[in-house]
Amino acid sequence: MIIDSRTMESEDEESLLGQESEDENSELSDDELQEAFAKGLLKPGMNVLVDQPKKFVNNVEGLKHSLADLRRDLSWVERLDMTNLPAEDVLFKAEGKVPTMKAGDVNADDDFQREMFFYRQAQATVLDALPLLSKHGIATKRPDDYFAEMAKSDQQMQKIRKKLISKQLIMEKSEKAKKLREQRKFGKKVQVEVIQKRQKEKKAMMTAVKKYQKGMTDKLDFLEGDKKKGKDSKASNKAAAKKGPNAKRKYKDQRFGFGGKKSGTKWNTKDSHNDVSSFRAKVANLKGSKGGKKGAKGGNQNKRPGKSVRKKIKSRS
Repeated sequence: MIIDSRTMESEDEESLLGQESEDENSELSDDELQEAFAKGLLKPGMNVLVDQPKKFVNNVEGLKHSLADLRRDLSWVERLDMTNLPAEDVLFKAEGKVPTMKAGDVNADDDFQREMFFYRQAQATVLDALPLLSKHGIATKRPDDYFAEMAKSDQQMQKIRKKLISKQLIMEKSEKAKKLREQRKFGKKVQVEVIQKRQKEKKAMMTAVKKYQKGMTDKLDFLEGDKKKGKDSKASNKAAAKKGPNAKRKYKDQRFGFGGKKSGTKWNTKDSHNDVSSFRAKVANLKGSKGGKKGAKGGNQNKRPGKSVRKKIKSRS
């Protein structure tokens, strides 16, 4: 018997349409629901969804089968799994104490205790894994002549290097500019302070001078500043004189000497003082001397008369 595929598709469509029409007819309209409620056919709880108890299926055989599928007979090198207890506490061991904390005694809410437990467990894992890796010929240290392939090309790295250098130069310039600004601010501040100090001293000096002029005070304390400065300079000169000659003067004196003692030919003595035979009045050009030029002319003729003589002359005229 030969069945056409078209007839089968039409029959499937008709069956689906029939099920949809049955579902539509099964749903009651609002009027029908009201009539059923009036007749008492509807009861409370009929339209409330009730949660059915969940059925837990413990399929042990299925779980074992799935576990067997997951298991693979692989060597440890392929798995690299380690199950270790925490390493011994070195401090406790050095002090001779026995650690009382075990895996079950760790407080999960204590962050420090929990992290220390993880840290010691990682230490134990490393100590057990390193011998196994060396046993299987797996290197754990990078050789000295190892060159890793860079993810970026040399050109890209050169660009990055230039960019970093330019950023560093910009930072250095900004730092220098910042320092210069601070120095200028500090210099300006010092200059302003000096000017203000001078103005203050000048104002105080003028006020003291005005008070002295008006007779409000008879003290001249404002003039002691220059005197003190002079005294200080004199005291410094005296101190330098007391110290004696400097090193340069001492070296020259030691090398060239003091010039020796003078012969004393120009010094005056008692005999030379009393001896006036070499005195010449013309050479001395004394007043009133006959041998002088002015004495020969009769003295100083242009001498101005005294005040009383001038008054007599005026009264006569």
